[in-house]
Amino acid sequence: MMLSYENKEDVALILKQHSKASFNGDFKPLQNNLLFCDNIIGLKALLYDYSMKGKVDLIYIDPPFATNTKFKIGINKVSTISSSKDDVLAYSDTLTGYEFIEFLRKRLVLLKELLSDEGSIYLHIDYKIGHYVKIVMDEIFGIENFKNDITRIKCNPKNFKRKAYGNIKDLILFYTKTNKAIWNEIKEPYADKDITRLFKKIDSNNRRYTTIPIHAPGETLNGNTSQKWKGLYPPKGRHWRSSLSELDKLEEQGMKIHGTKNKIENPQNLNLRPATEKLLKMFILHPRKT
Repeated sequence: MMLSYENKEDVALILKQHSKASFNGDFKPLQNNLLFCDNIIGLKALLYDYSMKGKVDLIYIDPPFATNTKFKIGINKVSTISSSKDDVLAYSDTLTGYEFIEFLRKRLVLLKELLSDEGSIYLHIDYKIGHYVKIVMDEIFGIENFKNDITRIKCNPKNFKRKAYGNIKDLILFYTKTNKAIWNEIKEPYADKDITRLFKKIDSNNRRYTTIPIHAPGETLNGNTSQKWKGLYPPKGRHWRSSLSELDKLEEQGMKIHGTKNKIENPQNLNLRPATEKLLKMFILHPRKT
């Protein structure tokens, strides 16, 4: 999927090498640096002058939003948004429409070249132009490498007077280069009040636990999650949450099954994880007859 418009430059031309760029100050690759230059020049310098192709694991960019606005900054102002004649120009966001899309597309092509096979890119954009930008990123990185549309809440729309829903969010588009991308699961320990609230059941050894259904909505056409397990089918209109072999493994590890009238007998030697682990799982089963 891709956008078609006039003056869309060929990828080979975008990637064409250039003469060596100059920066304000010394630049040493693979160290902390701030490059002061047109970013397309800087990106090409990283690619060709400093051989950084395929070496970047993480990219975050916050480009202009095609607002057709000039942003100013003052010495005593926290925000870059200013209309004072006394303030200096921070940057001009005057490219709109397909001119903006092509401006951004050229830089995304170069960024993909810099990204490693294990790398990820996050692009911060707003709701007005963001859906077009997603199509551009689908074209460059592949729609199969789109991972998330992350919502960033930015304000309370109390002064929003137009006849529409409040503009309270931006979006961050998250893509990887391949299916081998680095991913570090975000975890944090439970507070004591969370443990009490979320793990309300207590076993004979005074250990807290909770239950979740062993089945999920929807009937599967392929695979074995709609088949019998321990002589029982999943409830009508549902399927087993895991494959039958995985359910066998969970039972071997001490999964305790609660049920209704036709319940499966609980396995012996229940082995619960501590409630302080977020991955603690117990399962509840509501079986139906064959």
